[in-house]
Order: sequence, then C-alpha cells, then structure tokens
Amino acid sequence: MFENSTNNLQENYLKKDKKDKILLVLLPFWTPLIPPLGISCIKSYLQGHGYPVTAVDANSDPELWEEYYNYTGALKKFIPESKRGNFYNIAHNILRNHSMAYLNRRDESEYRELIKAIIARDYFCEITDAQVYELDNILETFYAKLKEYIYQLLEKQKPAVVGISVFSGSLPASIFAFKLIKEHSQHIKTVMGGGVFADQLAVSSPGFKEFVNKAPYIDKIIAGEGEVLFLKYLQGELPETQKVYTLQDNNNEYLDFSTVDIPDFSDFDIQDYPQLSTYVSRSCVYQCRFCSETVSWGKFRKKEIKQAVDEFVKLYKKHGCQLFLLGDSMLNPFIAELSDELIKRDLSFYWDGYLRADKHVCSYENTIKWRRAGFYRARLGVESGSQRVLNLMDKRITPEQIKAAVSSLAHAGIKTTTYWVIGYPGESEEDFQETLDLIKELKEDIWEAECNKFWYFPSAQTGSDKWAKEDGVDLLYPKKLSDMLMVQTWIVNAEPSREVIHDRVCRFTEHCRKLGIPNTYTLRDVYFADDRWKKLHKNAVPLITEFKNKRVFVDENKRIIV
Repeated sequence: MFENSTNNLQENYLKKDKKDKILLVLLPFWTPLIPPLGISCIKSYLQGHGYPVTAVDANSDPELWEEYYNYTGALKKFIPESKRGNFYNIAHNILRNHSMAYLNRRDESEYRELIKAIIARDYFCEITDAQVYELDNILETFYAKLKEYIYQLLEKQKPAVVGISVFSGSLPASIFAFKLIKEHSQHIKTVMGGGVFADQLAVSSPGFKEFVNKAPYIDKIIAGEGEVLFLKYLQGELPETQKVYTLQDNNNEYLDFSTVDIPDFSDFDIQDYPQLSTYVSRSCVYQCRFCSETVSWGKFRKKEIKQAVDEFVKLYKKHGCQLFLLGDSMLNPFIAELSDELIKRDLSFYWDGYLRADKHVCSYENTIKWRRAGFYRARLGVESGSQRVLNLMDKRITPEQIKAAVSSLAHAGIKTTTYWVIGYPGESEEDFQETLDLIKELKEDIWEAECNKFWYFPSAQTGSDKWAKEDGVDLLYPKKLSDMLMVQTWIVNAEPSREVIHDRVCRFTEHCRKLGIPNTYTLRDVYFADDRWKKLHKNAVPLITEFKNKRVFVDENKRIIV
C-alpha cells in the first residue's frame, strides 16, 4: 500500500512538472506586412516560464492567399466601376461576412438572400444567383485548402493547447479551424484571443454572450492583454468553470513591461515580410469617440525608452532587419524621447507607426530630428478636413494643424499615410467637400490616402452609448438571417445615410486618383508610391526595396539635408 501511494505521488508530481505543448496560430485574412506581433509576444512570455511553444503564421501562406485574390478578382467583375469606391477595404468586409455565412448556411434560399443583401448594403448594387455560386466555389476551394493545412499542422505539432489570435477579417477562418481541431482531437484545449474583442466582439457588446454560447468548440476566451492571463490559465490559476477571462481575472493588474523579452519571431521566415515589429507602449492617452483602443487596452503604459531601444538592437542582431512597424496605438507620447535615445546611441533603425497631428508634429525642427532618428512612415488618423466634424469626434486638432503636421513630416522626407473617416454621424456635404479640398491642398505632401466608412461598434467605442441613446442603432443586415453571421454589424440611425456614405467614398477615391495620390494594397503599389515620393521630396526616406538586401546596412538618416 505504501509503495502504491509513493508511485501515485511521483506520477502526480511528474504531471504537474510537465509543461503542455502550446501551438499559437494566426489565420487569414489580415494584411501580412509583419510577422504576427501578438502571438510572438505571448510565445516569448510563455517560453520564459518554461512552456514549449510553436507560433504559426497561416496568414502568410501563399496557397491560402491565392483564394483571397481569386475572390476579390471575381467580386470586382460584378461591381460597376462607379460603385467600387475603396474597393479592397469594402471587399474585405464582404469576404468576412460571406465566409462566415458560407460556414453556417442551412437553407439555400435564405443563404443566397443574405449574400445578396450583404453586397447590396455595402456596394449598393445587385448580383445574380450565378455570381453568388461563382464566389461560393472560391470559398469552397479556400476551406478545402485550409482544412488540409490545419490537419497537417496538428499532425506535425501534436499540441495540447491551441491558441488562435483572431481579428475581424480572420474570424471565419478561425471559427472553421476551432471546429476542425475539436473534430480531430477532443482532448486539445482551444483558446481564442485577439483584436476582435476590441471591436466586433467587445465583451460588453450585445452579441458577445450569444457568440460564446454558439461556440462550444472554443474552450476558453481571453479578451484583452493576453500574456499573463494565458499563463495563469495554463498554470490552473483561473476558474476552470469560467469560459471568458478578462483583466478583472488578474485583479486589473497589467503586464509589467520590465519583465518581458523581445517578441519571438524564430518560427517565421523573416524574408516573407517587408518589416519586423515591436512595441513601446499599450493603449492611448487620447479618447477619440470612434476609437476602441482605450476600451480594449485600459490605461496607457509605456516601456522605459532604454529598454525599447535595446529591443531594437536585439531584434536587429537576431534577424538583420532595420525596418520596424511599431504596434503602438500612438507614437506621440514618446516619439521625442525615442528619437533622442536613438540619436545619442548613433543607431540607424527605421520605424513606422501611428501618429497624431499634434502641435509638436507641426515643427520642422522636430520632424527633421525624428527623421535623423529613423522615423520612416507616419500613419496619421486625420479623419476629416472639417473642423465641425473634428469637434464631433473630439479629435482636439484643427485643419490648420493637419496641414502643418503633414507638410512638416513630408518636408523632412517621412512618408505620410493619411486615414480619413467618411460618413461620421452628422457629416454634411459641406463637411465632406472640406475634406476633398484639404486633400487637394496637401496632394504633394501625402504619400498615401486611405478612406474608410464610419463603423459603429456597440460598447467598443468611447462614444457608443451616446450614439445609441441619442440617434438609435440598428442592424445593417437582415435580422432574420443573423444566425449565419454569428457576429452582427450595427449602424447608427443618423445622417448621412449608408448610401450617401458609399457615394462619398467613391468620390473620395476618384478624387485621389485624379490627384495622383496612391492607396497601397500590394508591394507593387508601394513601389510606385515610393518612386513618386522620391521625386517630390529631397529628404525622402529610402525605398522599401532598399531594405531587402540584409547584407547592405542603410544609414542615410545620418546625412539628412536641412
């Protein structure tokens, strides 16, 4: 008896000491500019606590992306040129909803009705049954390829736990994968996290509970910052009977940045991506009404700048890449400090990130210093050329600031990507015309202009409750068919109407085309935009192609002309 007890104790100890093999995955479709930062950070953190982790970027697989190009190519044929607008952004939304409905279709007549409604309410044109079937055939091929991909992955890795990082565009493929994993091996624990919980599936949104109930193949959901919660789940420190874990399950304590190592990209072929990625901060110090960053991440936090620059150095030494896309919500709170540290250490790294058109961005003295520190591309959420709309958004900037900021960055040679929101509740025709006028005035200082329709997310934006109370909200697609979508799309019952918004998007894209301002979707587009920029600005940053050859070190930032 004593011997049996000793054996049981030894067996339990070995089980406790043994670490489960973890597989972290990102699925299509999401812009594959960088190796996936989220799962790379979680991999690094879990491995630091002794867990064997493999990260897989299925989103960069060319075989799967072939079907994306087939789908968007077919869809483009069905949409009149005058209705295409910002085609690929809208097509991404169509593909997401069509892919989800395809997985959940039951009645063929209702299914076709839904797909036609999705296209009619996004592009404002009609398609035929035959055209729906053509798109269906592409989705059938995509899911067949994805099924084979997932099965091969499971056979090769044999994981105990699979975590999938999910964004709105990758939600259908992720749902498909979760179901397959459970069909393949019931014992594998499935965990869902990712950016989708910052917008469409915010925990407090009306559809979240219904989604959770409809997804028995997902064992656990981690909403928000994932490193500590994932570790606590693996260590058995979170309630097993609970399916959804949030920051509250960690006593509202955030990740201590001083305890983290660099993101672990070792499972990826870095040659597949034009840029690497890292981050300096999480959340945002601002409260724009349409944005979900502070709702998702909570309070703003940043690393010590010396630590952040040390991580640049480590990543360069490990992967040989000089060009980084920073995953921060906003660079403004630390851009001056980061630039000072890089210049002081005489380093040549190039970095790209999101910037707000604040007053300090309007200073040529500042932008030249940032350029010398390697600032490569500023992604500016300028949103509108109308002061009235900017006030409605609580942006706390002016059109004059936007002009000064964009021009100051451009004159320093820094690429300027400008993002514009079309159809913010209350936007008038006069407001929209002011946006077009501002773009025309800035045409030579804008590297790229991208517009998006205003999207409403119940409870995921700082202004969500106010819109619901003052204007009322409704479903964009037919309520009776909602089960096929799993996640609903909501709209605000305010002017301008969705059809007017779409018309303005079409006018915006045509306006930019006539002005010669690019909107990049492919590397070929980037090459064209870079060549144009080089001709316009004497201090233009290097072409993206100059970073391809890792044997050539780029340090032209040290020779900027004032």
